[in-house]
Amino acid sequence: MSAHTPGTTPYYFIPAPSSHPVSSAFGLFFVVFGAAQWVNHHAWGAYCVLFGLLWWFATLYRWFSDTISESQGGLYGHKIDLSYRWSMTWFIFSEVMFFGAFFSALWWARAHSVPALGSLENALLWPDFKAVWPSMVAGATAAPAGNVEAFQTMGPFWLPTINTALLLTSGVTLTIAHHALLDNNRSKTILWMWATVILGATFLGVQGYEYYHAYTDLNLKLSSGIFGSTFFMLTGFHGFHVFVGMLMLLFITLRLQKGHFDSKHHFGFEGAAWYWHFVDVVWLGLYILVYWL
Repeated sequence: MSAHTPGTTPYYFIPAPSSHPVSSAFGLFFVVFGAAQWVNHHAWGAYCVLFGLLWWFATLYRWFSDTISESQGGLYGHKIDLSYRWSMTWFIFSEVMFFGAFFSALWWARAHSVPALGSLENALLWPDFKAVWPSMVAGATAAPAGNVEAFQTMGPFWLPTINTALLLTSGVTLTIAHHALLDNNRSKTILWMWATVILGATFLGVQGYEYYHAYTDLNLKLSSGIFGSTFFMLTGFHGFHVFVGMLMLLFITLRLQKGHFDSKHHFGFEGAAWYWHFVDVVWLGLYILVYWL
């Protein structure tokens, strides 16, 4: 570690050499290797993935524990705080680009690919093709051979609208918790943080039921043409991000219960809050572009 006077915060903290990055890479290697074997019908690949995930999670637990101990030990000063803020900013920016790619795919399919396939130039190749969006009957979207089963689209009422209300409410409860932390009102902060976590978990439960409804009642699947693939990729990845954000908020809440963070030093809380608000904004775009339009 960087040399500093005991009881004071160092200007810049340099941690001791650590095995955590190598250990993390070791676990991820087995995840990727096992997944490649699994999709190629080797049953042992699933066990390889499980081993890699367990190893990786154990490494993250030890890594995060060390980081929390360093933070609680007063080793993180202004420069470290800035580095964490910049890191979280660039991470969220990368997530913006990630979802931007899927939203762009949705827009390109609707505005360019499907109309182009239905143009006069392709009339001889696909005479029965119907350039409409979204598809409601077999063969209507890029499948004149009829290899896409008939399905119904998912409208905004009522499950997506309920989830929108849940996420917007969670943004409010999280903001109330943040202001309570700024006032050093720990009990109020913890109360509203638990409310936020519960709202996030409820969102995931509603989305799980929505997927069940889509598969069983609407016959809407990942294989339902370009509409089905973009629908499940956008909503599925967003749901995964909600799950990750909920875990972040859960761990922050547990740390608050242990007495961590105060009104002046709580970037762990702020970073999780930034991520959660980002997830809220993505859902609003998804709710409008996927469910309404």
